[in-house]
Amino acid sequence: MSKSSKFYNRLIILVSLTIPIVVGILFNVKLESIPPLKMLPPIYATINGLTAILLIVALLYIKNGKRKNHEITMKVNIFLSLMFLVMYIAYHITTDSTPYGGEGTIRYLYFGILISHILLSIVLIPMVLFTYKFATFKDFKSHKKLSRITFPIWLYVTVTGVIVYFMISPYYS
Repeated sequence: MSKSSKFYNRLIILVSLTIPIVVGILFNVKLESIPPLKMLPPIYATINGLTAILLIVALLYIKNGKRKNHEITMKVNIFLSLMFLVMYIAYHITTDSTPYGGEGTIRYLYFGILISHILLSIVLIPMVLFTYKFATFKDFKSHKKLSRITFPIWLYVTVTGVIVYFMISPYYS
């Protein structure tokens, strides 16, 4: 393994550990001087939906041998995911969390989806970064192997992000 590959491995691990920790810390921070950014949830839910669609588009591109289109689409997906993360943090540091108001079975379903969404989004961070690293280093064998696991998890996370939004949106104040 080259020095640069080792460096990126360490950087990916550092970023993958730092993001959930920082998000967890910032989730408990409220910036009272900034008005609540209540317009963000539908925007970042839309970003999740768009990312899900573009993940499928990227898969179709690579299946049809359009590597450059696949590469561009995946870079857009990573950018959209970063935009989601920034908006998600901005929303939660300016706005109180919305309690879920559903009762009975739908409540268990909501929390089941939400918990799996959160846990898999944490696992997804290093998977996306390593998958991207393999492509960047032209290790397409490793890229393809890891992307077969990364893709369905990323698709699940984006789709469940939209589902969670629609389930909780009636309870926004």
